[in-house]
Amino acid sequence: MSSFAGGTGGAISTYTLNPETGELTRLHQSDPIPHPFFFDLIPDHSLLYTIHAETFGGQQDEQIAAYRREKTTGSLQLLNRQPTRGSASCFVEIDSSAQTVLVANYATGSVVSYRINEDGSLTPPVSFVQHVGRSVNDARQQGPHAHCFVISPNNQFAYAADLGLDQILCYALDASSGAFRPNAQPFVRTPPGSGPRHLTFHPDGLRMYVINELLNSVTHFEFVQETGMLIERETISTLPDNFTGESYCADVKITPDGAFLYGTNRGHDSIAMYRVANDGSLRLIGFEPSLGKGPQNLAITADGRLLLCANMPGNTLAVFRIDQQTGTLTPLGTPLTITSPSCLRILE
Repeated sequence: MSSFAGGTGGAISTYTLNPETGELTRLHQSDPIPHPFFFDLIPDHSLLYTIHAETFGGQQDEQIAAYRREKTTGSLQLLNRQPTRGSASCFVEIDSSAQTVLVANYATGSVVSYRINEDGSLTPPVSFVQHVGRSVNDARQQGPHAHCFVISPNNQFAYAADLGLDQILCYALDASSGAFRPNAQPFVRTPPGSGPRHLTFHPDGLRMYVINELLNSVTHFEFVQETGMLIERETISTLPDNFTGESYCADVKITPDGAFLYGTNRGHDSIAMYRVANDGSLRLIGFEPSLGKGPQNLAITADGRLLLCANMPGNTLAVFRIDQQTGTLTPLGTPLTITSPSCLRILE
């Protein structure tokens, strides 16, 4: 879990999770890492790549840092750092063959890739694309804002949700070289002013779900595996009909069996719960308080029984039990107090 803070406050910590009680016990905390907003690990968990930003969202390019990870304790050994060629670097994704690392830069609206060297360090940037344009919200969409960069289940395509453009930009990915290029379908639009933020694929590899920060909704796309094409199917709200306050979505996750989808509402401070139908459509189950202010990131255990929610501005990490029949969430234990939790990864 990362703590999004500057100076000596930023760090990545390793915890054990008791699946019966929800209790979290810290095993290790890294040396200071400034603003480690987002991170990812290769499949065997021996290498970790994280954002490293002395001044998050400033004028200077930020960095991505490569670490070798000791599996028993979670301790980290720095290998090297490379520039992200952008600002407010906010997302890290590793391909399934552990050859390529992708990064999205929010403030400057760009995406970039790196090749993983044999020793786990990163090459200089391999591919870089600067997004161009704007959308209808003058306050938040005056330019491009790439918020995530996610690789398809077949490892052949990568998709960048750009909040500033109301687009999901589509790229063909060559994981062996670390290179990517615009796909034959270069982008697909989300509803005007929606502000797509994070996206995830259904476990069947045939559907994608995008959570829209500005209009508080989830858009469901059909994913064509052969070509990487996206086909829009529906958009559904993440908020109660009677809610009139200010709220912004953040993260979206699906249970490993594909039965349930969850999205976070920052402002309403809740987790929206949905049942996923056989055709991929969503049916709202209800809303569960996130037990903290500003739910930022979600993680679900491999058995699909527990959901963790990082409430970043609220400085809490909450654990919930997932009802296997209904998909509803029940708080488990007492939320852990931790500085600005922003990114969660469950290693099993």
